[in-house]
Amino acid sequence: MLRTSRRLLVLPVTLAVGALAACSSGGSAPDASGGAEGGVLRVGTEGTYSPFSFHDADGDLTGYDVEVVTAVADELGLDVEFSETTWDSIFAGLEAERYDVIANQVTVNDERRAKYDFSEPYTVSTGVAVVAADNDAVTSLADVAGLTAAQSATSNWSQIATDAGAKVEGVEGLTQAVALLQQGRVDVTFNDDLAVLDYLQQSGDESVRIAFETGDTVEQAFALRKDSELTAQVDEALATLRADGTLAQISEKWFGEDVSQ
Repeated sequence: MLRTSRRLLVLPVTLAVGALAACSSGGSAPDASGGAEGGVLRVGTEGTYSPFSFHDADGDLTGYDVEVVTAVADELGLDVEFSETTWDSIFAGLEAERYDVIANQVTVNDERRAKYDFSEPYTVSTGVAVVAADNDAVTSLADVAGLTAAQSATSNWSQIATDAGAKVEGVEGLTQAVALLQQGRVDVTFNDDLAVLDYLQQSGDESVRIAFETGDTVEQAFALRKDSELTAQVDEALATLRADGTLAQISEKWFGEDVSQ
């Protein structure tokens, strides 16, 4: 069964605010030492990254990551409070304790593990390169050297572009990157295959296409402050949601298949 958050909470933030509402499925809330102060799990997210964290036609915050973290909060008996911010400032907000956890398809890598705690992964995906539909010159990473790639500056995709020899032009997300491709201002952008496929399906955009897969299988997880007592509790909740089929159900709702493992 899909789980939802316990009640509506609203918080002024940098860009916009989202929250979900429903009834608790029970559970006991961690105390303040666990990082969830006042029985609230504070979540940082972009709110502009479909299908993971975005606003629907009614203006409500929704998406795969939003539903998964809400299910985790509900399993822990916590209300959930969302703060929206840009990707390039999302880790700074975590460090400044504006929220307890980031739910925004954060790819797990060694550099981030050195600075933050990570939950067990709840998404497994691969990287893809996107180019203009009429660009037949880019077919592999070897072709990217010397080109310009549109990437969020602090994303792992930016590092992939840089390692391939591309010059990176900073953007705030996939939508802006695609716009620069359409305008001919950049040559390529790298991103998660699930996000790109969703964009192509939802938009019907035929001006861009996937050129190739990067070969990187990546895992996405919730990011928390280093040594957070919440990490183990989030992992326990995820294990329960995986075992009872909730993660698979949320995944199939958004992608038509289970991408949670």
